Amino acid sequence: MENTLYGNTPCFLNSKRADWLNSDAYDVLIFGVPWEGAVTWGDYTGCELGPKSIRLHSARYSGYLPELGHIDVLEHYKLGDLGDVDVVAANAVETMERIEAFAYQVWKTKKFPVIFGGDHSITYPIVKALGKQTNGKIGIIHLDAHYDNHPDYQGERYARNTPFHRLYECESVRNESIVHMGIHGPRNKPETGKYAMEAGAKTITIRDIRQAKSISDIARVAYQMAKEDTEVVYLSICSDVLDFAFNPGGPVDGNGLTSFELLELVHEFAKRGINGMDFVEVYPPQDRNHQSSHFVTYAVLYALAGNVINLSQKENER
Repeated sequence: MENTLYGNTPCFLNSKRADWLNSDAYDVLIFGVPWEGAVTWGDYTGCELGPKSIRLHSARYSGYLPELGHIDVLEHYKLGDLGDVDVVAANAVETMERIEAFAYQVWKTKKFPVIFGGDHSITYPIVKALGKQTNGKIGIIHLDAHYDNHPDYQGERYARNTPFHRLYECESVRNESIVHMGIHGPRNKPETGKYAMEAGAKTITIRDIRQAKSISDIARVAYQMAKEDTEVVYLSICSDVLDFAFNPGGPVDGNGLTSFELLELVHEFAKRGINGMDFVEVYPPQDRNHQSSHFVTYAVLYALAGNVINLSQKENER
């Protein structure tokens, strides 16, 4: 069936199944990376099931957002679902190469990609592939409770808490335009803030967000940081930037963003112009009612609604 991927798993938001031959028919390309590699907390696991769970629970939604001016996102965009990257269990190096190769093909289409993890290690090969398609530098807005910038985890360079250290080393990324945003809590290590400063990356903590004049104002500041001297801006969201009250299917981190705050930030960034996005670290086995999987659809729709505004602004400027 053209609107299912495997078994009874539907394409995201009841979209159509896409492939490299028909990708031109779509404006937005979805793909998943069902990968949990070098875990950092062995008894809290299951994010490789994220892409399936997100798709299953997206099936109940339309693209209509009355709170954003009655916009119907699906009237503006055709979504195509490419399915999942073929990961290789217990082989992080091979899996990273496969993610990069898959993402490279997606970036070549010039469509807007939406990627579902999986753990946060997937962001590195996705952005690395983007660098092969750009002439200028890449900026990144990284919404997360944690820096995820350790040099390695017990010798593993592609663990879920290492991707931004790999990105600091990536020539196509402008380190000064990496914005670690929403950072909070004692699950961060003292050295992680040091790594960010040494690399030149920017930090906007949860207190900075709460003490700003408005969500729109802090989003403007963050976007300006990410956009400076770059060609494109990529958005990466880890579920634990949300407070655990809003994220039962994510890591247990308190004092985070509310769902409203995260959606407003995503919308504001997309209004200003992002080139693609990922949403990672949803853990369905930890979430009896799959609330975190449901929420991902909201985040994607808020981003795409922002993209509509961004494209409209560009048209008016011509």
